[in-house]
Amino acid sequence: MIEAKQQGNSVIIEGIEDFDTDHVFDCGQCFRWNKEEDGSWTGTASGRSVNVSSADRMLRIENCSVADFNDFWYDYLDLSRDYAAIKSKITDGDQVMEKAVAFGGGIRLLQQDPWETVISFIISQNSNIPRIKKCIEGLCRLFGDPLGEYRGEERYAFPKPEQLAGLTREDLAPVKLGYRDKYIIATADAVAADGGASLRAAENMPHDQAQKEIRKLKGVGPKVADCILLFGLHQYDSFPLDVWMKKIMSALYGFEEDDTKGMTVYAREHYGNLSGFAQEYLYYYARFNL
Repeated sequence: MIEAKQQGNSVIIEGIEDFDTDHVFDCGQCFRWNKEEDGSWTGTASGRSVNVSSADRMLRIENCSVADFNDFWYDYLDLSRDYAAIKSKITDGDQVMEKAVAFGGGIRLLQQDPWETVISFIISQNSNIPRIKKCIEGLCRLFGDPLGEYRGEERYAFPKPEQLAGLTREDLAPVKLGYRDKYIIATADAVAADGGASLRAAENMPHDQAQKEIRKLKGVGPKVADCILLFGLHQYDSFPLDVWMKKIMSALYGFEEDDTKGMTVYAREHYGNLSGFAQEYLYYYARFNL
């Protein structure tokens, strides 16, 4: 365990390798984190609101105790994983990946809540990040538990399945979800009905079986299912392929943009159970370089 030290209302962790807040919170994996004018990031996860900054191998988490860091943020920020080893493996003989890793080497895959990930990526369909964030915050403000004020804003927890189950499309109209509202209602009803047991069970299934299980949820296709498996259920052999990733694989590796099968096979053969990490490095690199 990394040693955390209390400094006022913040926790300081020194000697952190392979961690950059811009890379972590701006690589498309999460939607409840926002960049401040000073370059730090403020966000809410599992009913906790904090501000995170990193520089010179030091990580600072404001509004946090050492106990809360050890109990939650250490795992959430994936600080126990050896990312140097991951980068060494996926860049072996792959010059494209070498460039991507060099550019976004501070990425870590957050240990996000499965339920929040499901709803977030249903909302993400055919949308852009600013709109996704606005919809998610609207959902939290209307139906999530209040967490009090932090950094000048009222904060809210992500609504539980039972808080969204039984709602009507009229109830969700202020959030402006469009056609996604009926998917969210149906998914909340399904997850609340079994207490999330089916969702949790998918985490330990083989990838193809898990994807079939997740796709039983309304509004979840192959791409959204792979995002849920990767970001919420921590199945790191997932390699989500949306329109943007298909363009990336075409531009960087020469695939035809509609050759989803070829891209998936390539990821499995070259990256195996590290495919999800590879996908995030490629996505972040391409956002700023293509």
